[in-house]
Amino acid sequence: MVGPVNVAIEVERLVKLYNNVHALDGLDLTVPEGTVLGLLGPNGAGKTTCVRILSTLLQPDSGRVSIMGIDVLRHPQQVRRIIGLSGQYAAVDEYLTGYENLEMIGRLYHLGRTEARARARDLLERFELTDAANRTVKTYSGGMRRRLDLAGALVAQPPVIFLDEPTTGLDPHARMGMWDVIGERVRQGVTLLLTTQYMEEADQLADDIVVLDHGKAIARGTPDELKSQIGGERLEAVVVDRGELSAVASILKGVGTAEPLVDTEARRVAVPVNAGVKALTEAVRQLDTAEIQVADLGIRRPTLDDVFLQLTGHVAEETPQTDKKGKKK
Repeated sequence: MVGPVNVAIEVERLVKLYNNVHALDGLDLTVPEGTVLGLLGPNGAGKTTCVRILSTLLQPDSGRVSIMGIDVLRHPQQVRRIIGLSGQYAAVDEYLTGYENLEMIGRLYHLGRTEARARARDLLERFELTDAANRTVKTYSGGMRRRLDLAGALVAQPPVIFLDEPTTGLDPHARMGMWDVIGERVRQGVTLLLTTQYMEEADQLADDIVVLDHGKAIARGTPDELKSQIGGERLEAVVVDRGELSAVASILKGVGTAEPLVDTEARRVAVPVNAGVKALTEAVRQLDTAEIQVADLGIRRPTLDDVFLQLTGHVAEETPQTDKKGKKK
């Protein structure tokens, strides 16, 4: 018999206004302990505002928020003892070394000198900053500062962590390393709320995803559940000659299960299919008969990018559009 699921983060009817514009408009969230919730949404959807309220940095206009059963609005000091936060902007002291930054955070959490130093050394190694440990942070690159800031969120080993677009600005190697660190913490029972503009990051890390737009949750579910909402496999063809798009659309319509979608700019035609391999084979035969040249042809499964595009009407953007106070630009 499965026991009850403990809730780590609970948000009810959360509202935040900026100049009569709803940054959050009645948002509800529930995150079970030991899971990862990914918050996705276009720039200005309210993701950073949500994180700032949850981490006690911003007061909502109405609603209720609790972390591990503690009311965030009534007992912010208690909440701060059990959370870790890495925001969009690296919060590190440029005049301290990387090691001194992490040791200082440990001491502020009352870890004691020995434990704070041990945690600093361990995290510098995990984030591949050991060689730069004794350099002042003002000499660090942007990516190194970002990694140090992420390490700072983990110093006290908090049970709940908020990461606001944590890997923006990191190279692919550093991003995958961060994924490994996050995965390790979650396996140890940590609860994580993550905002990201990288769809593959949400796919890799999140147990559940909530898509925000204009401060409201417009979809929620596991990555696979969200992908299934826009159908199964699709057959895509990219033509060499844009003038042949119409002919290709006619051919793919015959092997698909719905009207083809034509992207003139990308010279692409896509159509949902049931029997993927059979449809692909028939499309190849007909395209060859019609002597139509294609630059690419294949079966594709839906991605979170497709989900995002269908739900919000545009692709995800990788450049944050909020100021340092969390307000939407």
